[in-house]
Amino acid sequence: MPWKVINSMDTKTEFVLRAMRQDSDFCGLCREFGISRKTGYKWKERFLEDGLTGLVERSRRPANSPNQLGEDQVCRIVRLKQAHPHWGPRKLREVFAKQFTSETVPSESTFKRVLDKAGLVEHRRQRKCQETGTRLTRAVVAERPNHVWTVDFKGWWYTLDRHRFEPLTIRDDYSRCVLCARALPSARSEVVREEFQRVFTQNGLPEIIRSDNGAPFAAVSSPLGLTRLSAWWLTLGIDLDRIRPGKPQENGAHERMHRDMARELESAAEVDLVKQQASLDVWVKAFNNERPHEALGMKVPRDVYVTSSRPFDPNPVQLVYPFHYEVRKVTTAGCISIDRVDIMISQALSGLHVGLEQIGGNRYSMWFCRLHLGELDLTTASFRKTRGV
Repeated sequence: MPWKVINSMDTKTEFVLRAMRQDSDFCGLCREFGISRKTGYKWKERFLEDGLTGLVERSRRPANSPNQLGEDQVCRIVRLKQAHPHWGPRKLREVFAKQFTSETVPSESTFKRVLDKAGLVEHRRQRKCQETGTRLTRAVVAERPNHVWTVDFKGWWYTLDRHRFEPLTIRDDYSRCVLCARALPSARSEVVREEFQRVFTQNGLPEIIRSDNGAPFAAVSSPLGLTRLSAWWLTLGIDLDRIRPGKPQENGAHERMHRDMARELESAAEVDLVKQQASLDVWVKAFNNERPHEALGMKVPRDVYVTSSRPFDPNPVQLVYPFHYEVRKVTTAGCISIDRVDIMISQALSGLHVGLEQIGGNRYSMWFCRLHLGELDLTTASFRKTRGV
């Protein structure tokens, strides 16, 4: 027998009138109407207390709610969302707890409900994840502040006066702290190096720098993709960690930061470069000092980041190789000379010293810092680069 839907006053009235008879079989009557005995007794008691008005459907809302939000709290939640329109309820709740320490902090679900009712929630379209084209593991995982820094140029946009704005961004991978977000006159190695000198002076040196394979971080024609900039990093004792070409997801956290920057800044371009940089500086300050991160246990980056214990020395570095190596300085043209034979290496290493280890006859193995660049053959005056980066 299918379950009956009991929602009519006529049905309830018929039930209680028949239940009031002395010869009625109450259990059988409940089965006939498709309700439980508990429901039957409830209807009968309400009829005896209030008559037919007692059978009217009652609201299930509690008479009072001790945890119900006050108007002031709702307004504060809405104002926080308006101040940070791209932050979710979890981050906003953390900021609320820090700003209003004397109040009981509403739950995350309460924040979601308030924002949804206020029309401040952007419901995302769901789609299935693609299983191809991704790498699930990374060669180096940051284990402490200054273990791994990530660097990239944010895609450019125009200010309102039609000037191109393309900031260089440097970020500590462990703490998520943004160490640099500054538009430079150009992307030439010398210009980027000056900015890194400023960041190194302020924060010390990292152990590893992760970058993509674009200029000025890598060059296709150079041994191991070295550029003047990345070669300088190596002389400072910094290791290189390059993502694979065409795989920006391998530097996903940095790309995510760029996405937030584009959504919050690029969509509201300033009138000129000066004001755009000022707006970016404000954004970085909020990102580092106000915005909680789930990966940090809802701490802000500045609560986690500490300056490096490896200070930056701006003086030129003298590279030291094993005593049995022959040491040669790369000329400004990118060549070295050995046994009166000039061999082209790379202009990226001009002014720096390489180490040559003889491996038989006229053949030498070439090293730069800790990297094996390739092999020299004096017989043919050729240099064969090591494959890979």
